[in-house]
Amino acid sequence: MEQLYSVQSGDLDAFIANHLQPSEEFSRNINDVVHRICTFLKEQCALEARVIKTVKGGSTGKGTALGDNSDADLVVFLSCFSSYQDQAEKRMSVIRNIEEKLKYCKRSIAFNIDFPIINPKARSLSLIFQSKKKKAAIEVDILPAYDVLGQITSEYKPPPQVYLELIQANGTPGEFNTSFTELQRNFVKHCPAKLKGLLRLVKHWYKELKKHLKQTNPSSTLPPKFALELLTIYAWEEGKRRAEQFNTAEGFCTVMKLLTRYEELCIYWTAYYSLEHPTIGAHVKKMLKGPRPVIVDPADPTQNVAKGNGWPLLAREASSCLDQSCCKKGGLPIKPWDVQPARAIQVTLQELTGVRRMVTYSPYTTIGQIKEDIGRELRVSIYELALALALQDPHQEAIHLQNDKALANYGVFYNTTILLLQTKPQEIEIFVKDHNGRSSVYAILPNETVLNLKKKIEARTSVLVNQQRLTYNDRELEDTNTFAFYNIRAKDTVYLLLRVRGGHALF
Repeated sequence: MEQLYSVQSGDLDAFIANHLQPSEEFSRNINDVVHRICTFLKEQCALEARVIKTVKGGSTGKGTALGDNSDADLVVFLSCFSSYQDQAEKRMSVIRNIEEKLKYCKRSIAFNIDFPIINPKARSLSLIFQSKKKKAAIEVDILPAYDVLGQITSEYKPPPQVYLELIQANGTPGEFNTSFTELQRNFVKHCPAKLKGLLRLVKHWYKELKKHLKQTNPSSTLPPKFALELLTIYAWEEGKRRAEQFNTAEGFCTVMKLLTRYEELCIYWTAYYSLEHPTIGAHVKKMLKGPRPVIVDPADPTQNVAKGNGWPLLAREASSCLDQSCCKKGGLPIKPWDVQPARAIQVTLQELTGVRRMVTYSPYTTIGQIKEDIGRELRVSIYELALALALQDPHQEAIHLQNDKALANYGVFYNTTILLLQTKPQEIEIFVKDHNGRSSVYAILPNETVLNLKKKIEARTSVLVNQQRLTYNDRELEDTNTFAFYNIRAKDTVYLLLRVRGGHALF
């Protein structure tokens, strides 16, 4: 981290260009390796199945390769897979078949190939290619996959049936995401060059942290790098509204700030699938209601790429990073973009009369705040309002929302409908603390006057009404005003002071 942390914020673009961009020679070498493997698999390998197409994935395919040591993912779509289940059952035998063919014919590839031992549960064949003329080694993962998408264009959006079959396959989350490599690649590949530079910077920070932890705490783990890539894209989308030019230091600080709030992250996209579809939407919404952080793969709705350990480690290092030179200007912290850990959602407020109004809120807005906004508009007390979450299932009762909860507490991170009900104020309990420090509980109505409470106190304690002085938040309560006027809520504490002759209070 020392090299990055010593860079001045205004020099980050130069740091990316000079230290993080892959050289032209490395790019040529990795393209050469991938081309030779593709040609071998299609023309010389003589596999038991036909190669339908090959796709370069990973950072090299997305155009975000980091320096001269990035690896390459080569996804091989084969005719022997006619379903997701086929891929799960036949994948290992295909991997071993490819390995045998490569060992037998490796001379024709003009590279020395190192074959690591295959993990029986592996989803890929990991190889290290060493040029006979150059010293640089290139790592390539060959991943067999089911061709569920067919030939696609950059604007392609899969039909819902593709994702229905994926969900019904009931695999482990993300087990079949290789089938969606082209979508994952296109999601990043078409980002502007400036954003790809920011992605490289975040990936470099992640890589250096991982290297440091390997030396100091070998047993520690970090979340997947892909989670940080998606978080960076989200920060750019929300902070700069997809602008091609921006301040790199501000973007970097925004990502670091979001990492410190990882427990609130709940992010998803609808570029390739829709939450309006009953099955797909229900599947994703269930994921959004799960423990955070949540960052759903934009191409694979079964996978939360943020799932895993190590987020506290990331958050701690991100907090430290914000104190470094790369995140300061003139000795002062750089102000990050105004990006929340979850997108604002559109809430449809529906009255029983059928009147509907559209409002926008953060999922972390409390129900009490929403009621206050509605109350100001309708000129009614929040105690006369009740909100209920409308459910799609007509056999389920609507969920009544509590003032001290937020929409996020109900797993609402998507556009939703809330029923707006007007009701009679319900009794609430408040505490009255006397000058001796003793607290007593009193039941009141929000539209009840302060004088009514004084009468209840007199009945219970024999302290006359005209001897009582009630305060809340250091403000004396007037007899004719209501508790709603002072915004006094359940479990709040009102202080009782005694008046003596002359009108002064006895403390």
